[in-house]
Amino acid sequence: MKEQLSYLIELQKLDLIIGRIIVKKSELPEKIIQMDEGFAAFAKSVEEGKKKFEELNKLQSEKEDKLKKGMDSIKKTKDRLLEVKTNKEYQAILKEIEIIEKKNSEIEDEIIGGLDQIDHMRTEVREKEKDFEAHRSQYEKEKKKIEKELSQLDYDLADAEKKTNALRKRIRDELLKRYETIKGRRNGVAVALVWKEVCGGCHMNIPPQMYIELQRSSDLLTCPNCNRIVYWYNQSEKDG
Repeated sequence: MKEQLSYLIELQKLDLIIGRIIVKKSELPEKIIQMDEGFAAFAKSVEEGKKKFEELNKLQSEKEDKLKKGMDSIKKTKDRLLEVKTNKEYQAILKEIEIIEKKNSEIEDEIIGGLDQIDHMRTEVREKEKDFEAHRSQYEKEKKKIEKELSQLDYDLADAEKKTNALRKRIRDELLKRYETIKGRRNGVAVALVWKEVCGGCHMNIPPQMYIELQRSSDLLTCPNCNRIVYWYNQSEKDG
């Protein structure tokens, strides 16, 4: 029976390992999805900044073209002064020139103000692009690490399942059935260590006489509180 107990203890350890692997295999893909979404949002922010910068440059170019046309208009209007024959026509053209110059002056102010804005945004875009490259490098590195970990988990799971299947063949059918029943009722833990009269499964005290019996007997005993299969192991020797 002692040998069967050792098999059950080992089976419990393997089943817990398998459970942790399965949980991690379900968590890591979700982590990758969150990373992908975060990276995509960051990339979108960078692209939006670049687009805004391009639109600002385009608007600036349009204003510069508009100013150029305004300057050309002034030149043509001044040339018309040479052709006027009356004082009324002369005053009208001067008024027209005044209006055009005022508009040109306003455009020039907008262009000057735009230059400062463009310089500021150019710096901002460059900093964002620099941050993006660093972010992308870290993202790709972390994603590769997780994918490698997932691959290792697949290997570890297959290895643990192989050992579990081999171990199950060594355990008597009635014990295996009993183990599975308890495991299903006790959150996956059917076998627990007892140390200093405390069950490691439910953390409750067991009777002193039972604790003595655990240390001496090779029979399978169960915790009177949680009904898990229990065994004694000298923790002080392990700690030492």
